[in-house]
Amino acid sequence: MEGTVIRSTGSSYSVLLESGEKVLGKLKGNFRIRGIRSTNPVVIGDKVTCEPSSEGSWWWIVEIHPRFNHIIRKSKKLSKESHILAANIDQNIVVIAVASPVTPQGFIDRVLVTSEAYHIPSLLVINKIDLYGKKERESVEKLKRIYGMADYEVLEVSAIEFTNLDMLIDRMANKTSLFTGNSGVGKSALINAMAPGMNLRTGKISAYHQKGIHTTTYAELFVLPFGGFIIDTPGIREFGLIDFKKEEVAERFPEMRKYMHLCQYNNCTHTHEPQCGIRKALENGWISEERYQGYLNILNDDYSKQW
Repeated sequence: MEGTVIRSTGSSYSVLLESGEKVLGKLKGNFRIRGIRSTNPVVIGDKVTCEPSSEGSWWWIVEIHPRFNHIIRKSKKLSKESHILAANIDQNIVVIAVASPVTPQGFIDRVLVTSEAYHIPSLLVINKIDLYGKKERESVEKLKRIYGMADYEVLEVSAIEFTNLDMLIDRMANKTSLFTGNSGVGKSALINAMAPGMNLRTGKISAYHQKGIHTTTYAELFVLPFGGFIIDTPGIREFGLIDFKKEEVAERFPEMRKYMHLCQYNNCTHTHEPQCGIRKALENGWISEERYQGYLNILNDDYSKQW
């Protein structure tokens, strides 16, 4: 019977069968390691074929169907090279905060570059706007300017006051959406506000580090009451890129793709070459200084330069 993987603990999986039944799924030992180079051979959103085990308390996952897309980041485990966050995604919703905690621009750019590489549309959602004063409002407007110039839609929302949640629900209805964001930005709170029956755990902010404390331990897929699915992921402290050639990075910036054909050299790095279309666009104000600096940071693999 076919189904969708809705939860993974690393050694076992929850599978939502086409019948509507949720079952415990396991992989056979030789199947787990066959040609798998990521930390997780089966991921949330995978379409799989299952058959009941002889014991009857779980089902064997016997086939992983081809994915039409997935999103990936560098693994922290030295023995493997990548960690797949989820598969078969219609859009990536990047949840951002400008205070308690601050989402670094370096994080946002790396998430968006990865989504572009795997042809996954992205929507930026600035949460916690009910908490922001004058200084934070300036940061919000700055983000809207930077990413608006890159043709990304940016929504301002509040999970506490339900501000603009109707707009977010409209963009999520009947789609499979991945929620990504650093710890503490309020992903679970947003899901609870849009679908109160889920009652996901929400956490507090570390007073010392001003960073979020993980409350979502495993990625999980939920059925939304207004149609579609949402994949909630554990908060990510860093988002390492993988399988990127430096000459391809500029192609993952939508605002840079518009001007690459104007470069004199096909192998232009957009850093020093004469008659560079991208640097000309930068001079004319068509590309933001912040995004161009983010491009340079990724070229230099410098995650520390965030704002």
